[in-house]
Amino acid sequence: MAEAERLRDAYVARFNEPTTGIGGAILFCDFVKIYVRDVLSTLAAPTQDRSESALRVHLVPEFGNMMLREITLERIQYYFARLQQTALGGESVDKLKDVLSAVLRTAVDYGRLLSNPAQKIRLKKRKLNRAKPFLRTHQFFALVELIEEPYATMTFVAVFTGLRPSELCGLRWHNLGAASITVEERYCRGDWDVPKTLASNATISVDEQVIERIERLKTLEVEIRAGRTKRRYRVVKGSGPRDLVFQSKTGGPLCASTVLVRHVKPAARKLGFDWVNWQVLRRSCATWLQQAGVDVKDAQGILRHSRASTTQDIYQQVVPEAQSRAVGRFTAFVQQAAPKVAAAGNDEEKALNECSVGG
Repeated sequence: MAEAERLRDAYVARFNEPTTGIGGAILFCDFVKIYVRDVLSTLAAPTQDRSESALRVHLVPEFGNMMLREITLERIQYYFARLQQTALGGESVDKLKDVLSAVLRTAVDYGRLLSNPAQKIRLKKRKLNRAKPFLRTHQFFALVELIEEPYATMTFVAVFTGLRPSELCGLRWHNLGAASITVEERYCRGDWDVPKTLASNATISVDEQVIERIERLKTLEVEIRAGRTKRRYRVVKGSGPRDLVFQSKTGGPLCASTVLVRHVKPAARKLGFDWVNWQVLRRSCATWLQQAGVDVKDAQGILRHSRASTTQDIYQQVVPEAQSRAVGRFTAFVQQAAPKVAAAGNDEEKALNECSVGG
């Protein structure tokens, strides 16, 4: 009888796991369809593309025929342990973890699971990354000289404001102030959306020369080849409040990735900077702010990060010259006290000698 009761309890326990909720018997592949329909469809187009690829190529083939309640921490941990033995990069593994966790978190929200086992996945620590590249000021100005308009100004604004490429593509003339820029929407791969975070939706101060350079676009014409002939066209087709600042040849929005591949990277390669991309330009802005002695909270406001730690730990890079200057200031500070210490020591020694003679 005791053995029968033990077997009964073990059988029932399988259906009373702490991660199992009502409806946990649904297949993972079927719930993914619900997740894509209800949640993923609300995210930005690039996020949708990356997540759908992760689901289609990796996660659905692995977990698709399993019920949600069968996807335990042990099963997930085993999968990721095997995954880290493959040639798949660390960032790709992190992305798969994030996507799987998002799906199972939605299952928790829908009452299909009581907890999200993917939150407890342990990944092997990656090797420490080398310092991330950024442009020196002289490298940046050399780069801008090699890029044609309006892409040169787009690059110039990216560095002097820290705007993301999607925010540059979504910038409109009414967003410009006398010495400010307001970020209120973004454009990426045919998708219009609100800024990335609440902190991103903000007005930032910019130097007047940035606004002047942008305004100069209204007067510029560029020459392009059309077969055997050359044609000239205005860089700005319309400059009404709702018109875009950076326009395609038809007046529509530019594709940031196309601008990077066709205009920025070729110019960078001529200078030997194969690593230049939009992220490098934004990182350069953050690092220059640090070199200029700008307070990290002010730099956070300019870059519109939700946390100052993101600005300081991820974007701002260590500059050897800045460290040398810091050491110089530190040494000068310490040495200011050195003569006083020496003088105090000499006075003390003299007093002791006088006492000794007197005794």
